[in-house]
Amino acid sequence: MDIENKVIVITGAAQGLGKTFTRDLAAGKAKLALADINMEQLEEVQGACEEAGIEARAYELNVADEPAVEKFFEQVVADFGTVDVLINNAGITRDGLIARRKDDEIKKMSLANWQAVIDVNLTGTFLCGREFFVKLLEQKKPGVCINISSISRSGNLGQSNYTATKAGVAEMTVTWAKEMARHGVRVAAIAPGYINTEMVAAIREDVKQKIIEQIPIRRLGDPSEISHSVFYILENDYFTGRVIECDGGLRI
Repeated sequence: MDIENKVIVITGAAQGLGKTFTRDLAAGKAKLALADINMEQLEEVQGACEEAGIEARAYELNVADEPAVEKFFEQVVADFGTVDVLINNAGITRDGLIARRKDDEIKKMSLANWQAVIDVNLTGTFLCGREFFVKLLEQKKPGVCINISSISRSGNLGQSNYTATKAGVAEMTVTWAKEMARHGVRVAAIAPGYINTEMVAAIREDVKQKIIEQIPIRRLGDPSEISHSVFYILENDYFTGRVIECDGGLRI
């Protein structure tokens, strides 16, 4: 797919990987529908695109809200006339051990922290994917959906909730690719390792250094390296139903 003038939806576009995807796709002269729950930061990202002469619109969106997601995709098609690509990137963490004992006090992961991550990372990915596919089917056109999974999909200490969602995203990707192929739609995913974004910056410094020591390349990934994987998926019309692992060789 040649991305020039293609309409690309990016969720979680206000910061981190989503912000980098926006910058790089804007450089490729795509038209961008940017969604995030943080409108103030999102408008800054949109403004940078417009300054570069790129058509970009900002939409406030909670991806876990079904009516809001339905309305969002209706509005994107109304504003741009069509939609071609979805990058399902919105995600959160609420890390913690499922249960632990400290000084004879038992603590456990709250249902609220479990559900918050499920709602955004898994249900949100499902809702956005579903509505994107509906718009493609209505317009009888091909398209590409890229889901963002994680190295944590294989199981990571303190991330029962996050691991469950990212494993689910990876397997939904395979399922959707099988279901949508007959309509000319490709679906793929990327499972980043530890990337130098705001999410990783929040990790305690001593813990972060221990992680880096386990990465064969001995550094965090750069967001642009995940963006490169996005371009690979978009440009390779034979790639579908698979997850790209971009993690510096780390296994957890």
